[in-house]
Amino acid sequence: MKASILIIVFILVTTISFGQSTDELEIRRLEKHWTELLDKGDTTSLLEIWTKEYVVNNPNGRIVTTKDIVALMKSGHVFPKVERIIEKITFNQNIAIVMGKELQQPSNMVPDQDNWIPRRFTNVWIKVDNQW
Repeated sequence: MKASILIIVFILVTTISFGQSTDELEIRRLEKHWTELLDKGDTTSLLEIWTKEYVVNNPNGRIVTTKDIVALMKSGHVFPKVERIIEKITFNQNIAIVMGKELQQPSNMVPDQDNWIPRRFTNVWIKVDNQW
């Protein structure tokens, strides 16, 4: 009986100490899902994630909106594959700030990730009505 209680306490302590919060796990899932949707060109699902106010500072230094991105994708543009590496997620009430680096496949579609273009990223997620 004592051994069972000790095991339960140990599991709880290690989960609390070393585990990720459900919010962090959800943000990580959404970040991955988002890049998968871009890879597929799935504008319908992307619009379910993005708000109407969503903006991006694109690699060309231009600020674009959901309308701009969807129009670009519907015109046949295919985004190069991106491998996103999350380095830090910071939470402040209902805001999550995700920072890290990503490797973007060059336009000549080189499969070797050693030749991909490194970039930095910052994404901001806002929790509204208990959803990110």
